[in-house]
Amino acid sequence: MKRLADGNVERPFPLTVPVFRVRFRPQKEECRGKPMSLAATRKKETITKFAVHEGDTGSPEVQIALLTERINYLTEHFKTHVKDHHSRRGLLKLVGQRRRLLDYLKRAHLPRYRVLITNLGIRK
Repeated sequence: MKRLADGNVERPFPLTVPVFRVRFRPQKEECRGKPMSLAATRKKETITKFAVHEGDTGSPEVQIALLTERINYLTEHFKTHVKDHHSRRGLLKLVGQRRRLLDYLKRAHLPRYRVLITNLGIRK
């Protein structure tokens, strides 16, 4: 570092950092007309496949099917990323949530439970 004539020190890097404006999601105008992502289309297909009635997104069958899809994705993810322990915790939470929903469905509507587990193939 060199001393300048005015007494200040010349630094190899600036002290101020430039400020950038970051947009985390596209504005609504930018989303219109674009095709849905692959994950969104798969989610929509899963919802229509397991829906109990038209417009159904919250029935236990749909929730369990969506959780199963996410669990299967994370299981494949861990085959290549063995040390990803933070995501593994999320997987365990998803499995617990699915287990609670399955217990509820088994307790409340046994025939619907049996049909669901055969369609998803989650029981032996």
